[in-house]
Amino acid sequence: MLNRFACARFLMSGANLDDLPAGDRPEVAFAGRSNAGKSSALNRLCAQKGLARVSKTPGRTQLLNYFEIAEGWLVDLPGYGFAQVPRGVRDAWGELVTGYIQSRETLRGLVLVMDARHPLTPFDRQMLAWVAAQHLSCHVLVTKADKLRFGAMKKTLAEVKAAMPMLHAQATVQMFSSETSMGLDEARARILEMVVKED
Repeated sequence: MLNRFACARFLMSGANLDDLPAGDRPEVAFAGRSNAGKSSALNRLCAQKGLARVSKTPGRTQLLNYFEIAEGWLVDLPGYGFAQVPRGVRDAWGELVTGYIQSRETLRGLVLVMDARHPLTPFDRQMLAWVAAQHLSCHVLVTKADKLRFGAMKKTLAEVKAAMPMLHAQATVQMFSSETSMGLDEARARILEMVVKED
């Protein structure tokens, strides 16, 4: 399958909404807990190891990071929960992400990244319900799937899918691994679908 994200390039980082580029292109945002593997997933999707900054220290993504693709923008949001940073900084991130999701008119959807070993945290559930209330598309990447045996993987996927009707009825869910490329083509196709969808 042709990788439409292979041409992705870093565009800019924004610390507040006024820093963001003009809202004239569709965008899909990536959200998730601080150590869920968002940056690794972005890098694997775009087949570029150093595109998004990967760190062993949760919470290193503190800005809205924009990456340009032919069809629009991919936006890496600050991770939520358990980041080893001061509370005031965490609160500022929350305000930034809240304002972005509620006011960004060109936002087409959200990719929610969950660690397969710790899915559906209270933060994840809150994010899903919130995105549903904003009438935004959502695709859930249950990542780090390579850390589970087949039976546990199947059970986890079933549990996450079963929770969706109460949280975001239209959300789609898949297993994903940045290490093994499991689910890579499926994820690329779904994200591209969100980027190019009409209002």
